[in-house]
Amino acid sequence: MSDRAYRTAEGLGIPLWCEDEAGPYRAIPQPGASWQPVGCPAHRPHESIRGGTAKLLTLFRPATGQVRAQPVLGAPNPVLHPWLQQEIAAILAALPQVPAPGAPARHAAAWRWGQGDPPGWLAELPPVRLLLVWDNLAGHRTPALVEWLLERGVWVLPTPLGGPWLNPAEAIQRILVRRALGGQQPTSAQEIMTWPTEQATGWNANPTPFCWGGKRAARRVRARERRHRLGGAAGSTRRPLPRQRRPRSQSSLTNGYTHGT
Repeated sequence: MSDRAYRTAEGLGIPLWCEDEAGPYRAIPQPGASWQPVGCPAHRPHESIRGGTAKLLTLFRPATGQVRAQPVLGAPNPVLHPWLQQEIAAILAALPQVPAPGAPARHAAAWRWGQGDPPGWLAELPPVRLLLVWDNLAGHRTPALVEWLLERGVWVLPTPLGGPWLNPAEAIQRILVRRALGGQQPTSAQEIMTWPTEQATGWNANPTPFCWGGKRAARRVRARERRHRLGGAAGSTRRPLPRQRRPRSQSSLTNGYTHGT
């Protein structure tokens, strides 16, 4: 489902956003390169000082590269839900007007159900205006939050367990945090909250869109197509197996003709 949404949603005029929570990040010396001169490595204190932790709430649109980041000390439901509702409301306000009810190109049935008739309750929901991909956090499945999203035409796609690679928000989080904290030594949670925010502002000044698949995925598809399946098994080979030729009978050699003496 997520793969089809990434490939077709934007083409149907439905924006797709991803959401994730990263962290917690501790106020300790972070691994990474530094700008120290050669032969003068950076010295880190050996004392264990508790400087606090911070997390990063992120909304990311792969098609445009736009990111919305909010650092927080913690991400319980009273913090996560108001921020998510505020950001989603701002995103919906910037979209075009709500389409007419039943518009097939923007209805969930246009991409959710490829074969067969969609269920009857789907027609009672408002047209889909936005797709939201998030993880399997228990706080996401509260009835109040899900109903609030559905009433505004936001269709939710949870990523399966063990499939974080299906959520590009985790990729942009790693990029921002690595640029902000790599090789640095934050001393307080406030510094951890400030530096990723500055990186997100710089990223939005010249965002990089993310494409689903790309050249690497195309190479994997070509590699799978070059494999030769083995009959009656799930395995495959990279080169065709030689077939054993049966010896032809004497009649086939003479093509059915008999020669006289």
